[in-house]
Amino acid sequence: MPTPRIGVFVCHCGLNIERTVDTKAVAGALSEYPGVVYATDYDYMCSDPGQNLIKEAIAEHRLTGGVVAACSPAMHEATFRRAAEEAGLNPYLFEVANIREHCSWVHTDRAAATEKAIRITRTLVEKVKGNHPLEPIEIDHVDKCLVIGGGIAGIQAALDVAEAGFEVILVEKEPTIGGHMAQLSETFPTLDCSQCILTPKMVEASRHPNIRLLTYSEVVDVSGYVGNYTVKIRKNPTYVDPDKCNLCGECANVCPETVESEFERGLASRKAIYIPFQQAIPSSYTLDEEACLGLQPLRCSECAKVCEPGAIDFDMQPVIIEEEVGAIIVATGYDLYPIGNLSEYGKGEVPDVIDGLQFERLLSASGPTKGEIRRPSDGKVPKRVVFVQCAGSRDPENHNPYCSKICCMYTAKHALLYRHAVPDGEAVVFYIDIRAAGKDYEEFIQRATEEERIVYIRGKVARIYRDGDQVVVWGADTLSGKRVELRADLVVLALSIDPHPSTRKISRILKISCGSEGFLKEAHPKLRPVESLIAGVFVAGAGQGPKDIPESVGQGSGAAAKAIALLAKEKLTHAPEVATIDEEVCGGCGVCVAMCPYSALSLNSAGVAEVNEVLCEGCGTCVSACPTGAAQLLNMTDSQVREMIEVALDG
Repeated sequence: MPTPRIGVFVCHCGLNIERTVDTKAVAGALSEYPGVVYATDYDYMCSDPGQNLIKEAIAEHRLTGGVVAACSPAMHEATFRRAAEEAGLNPYLFEVANIREHCSWVHTDRAAATEKAIRITRTLVEKVKGNHPLEPIEIDHVDKCLVIGGGIAGIQAALDVAEAGFEVILVEKEPTIGGHMAQLSETFPTLDCSQCILTPKMVEASRHPNIRLLTYSEVVDVSGYVGNYTVKIRKNPTYVDPDKCNLCGECANVCPETVESEFERGLASRKAIYIPFQQAIPSSYTLDEEACLGLQPLRCSECAKVCEPGAIDFDMQPVIIEEEVGAIIVATGYDLYPIGNLSEYGKGEVPDVIDGLQFERLLSASGPTKGEIRRPSDGKVPKRVVFVQCAGSRDPENHNPYCSKICCMYTAKHALLYRHAVPDGEAVVFYIDIRAAGKDYEEFIQRATEEERIVYIRGKVARIYRDGDQVVVWGADTLSGKRVELRADLVVLALSIDPHPSTRKISRILKISCGSEGFLKEAHPKLRPVESLIAGVFVAGAGQGPKDIPESVGQGSGAAAKAIALLAKEKLTHAPEVATIDEEVCGGCGVCVAMCPYSALSLNSAGVAEVNEVLCEGCGTCVSACPTGAAQLLNMTDSQVREMIEVALDG
């Protein structure tokens, strides 16, 4: 084996590293380390001059490998490997030693941090000595995209991918696309009609030649790998043929079963056979099997008797649809924090304490009150409405610790629209502080507080309860230091934004991560905000975290752009640093098969483990589990790890 000629490049990262680590001392110590023929330090190794320094050193010193001691490899490994490749060095002979997150950021003792940085860098030098030149794995792919979720983020993503010329399968769990945006009356800060801007998008998605719309459907299984995913979708029976249904409504008129309308948030009822709202897409009735008197055996057929087109089919069964797709976009959306969890606010048992979406339906011209603000308890016009922000948000002791981001703005919108609808009414808002970070958002807040005479009280509401036909709100004005007790006709809670209940299930199916709060986790919050850690799977919308409509639309387009970039490639590549199996050593025990989180291992006909290189993410689980040592990672073998540990512990 030829003598290694390794270069070491120590980055100051401005003061991020240099403040705590003596980078010149690190470079000096590494210059004397066996196998290192060149070592230097520089302010920003990721800059163009820094990368040129690497290229020049590779050529001048005939380097066979290199180590950049800098930030996390998640940040700039690709940058440095690209520079090495441009200089003629195989990129997989170049490594990044993390002396920022793992050293300078977690220490204050400069001498100790410098010593640790030297040891960390030495371990990567030892790794490079054992590395071999590798080539990316090339694969073919399917030119089709799956979008999970038919809210505004999913619709936008589907339209963008379809407009780029690729086929899209848009899967929505509910009988119609549109998501929560379809329930809104108007949108901030422009106060334009929600349906007026959403409906054209819904219609376009339903009629686009490249989009296949599957509503009332769920993704139940995903297998395969980037570019070649096999997806199983269960299409639930609606018991109504949409091609025959003419929307006459006779079926609903004769249906004897009535339940609360989910779309109207319980403020109105619907029949067991129903259409969620007038602009629903697809425009067809759905028979709710759970609300119906019974289908198996059939106990009522009144709807079928009056259906002249014969659209109702009680024999419909769930259908499993299998599709091959190259990329997946997850836009599962949000739900509101359960009001029943808020015992201090009545647990949802006080009829005139409602959530923000219920108030949206009261405001909507197509809502249960045709846009007139009426109390749910008695139908009277409320003369004083109290709006409570951060209901279930920013409360780590009892509820959700995070800010729900959109509540300040939609509460201001609610209060403003209430004042327009009830000019002689009084709107009072309890708030902790105002967060209005968006274009024209601060001006909207000022309009609400200064022009519309809406009363804002800075303080937290401690208790809400019913007293006669009114609701009593106990709170505190933290600016005056006084206790506040208000009697209101209606209370509107700005409930915390929760991930949709289906998000966890989808994350398990796709093997993508969720944060502790249940929202989908992105690969990197700054540099890869719409990518998951699973190649070819992207995230968008409020399923990834609380966000408003413009941000959801933007993220939907961002995820679509990533999917388009993937699908447009002639071939896809996969990192070659994957597991390998020594067939002569493998005992065929199958432990690695059971342990692999990516289903990349299987036993072949000879009873020996084999690796699907495209599925393998190089996590090393199989290596640690293998009792014979047959499983190894390319460029991270057991012998390399031992050498790295020894040099790290060598004083």
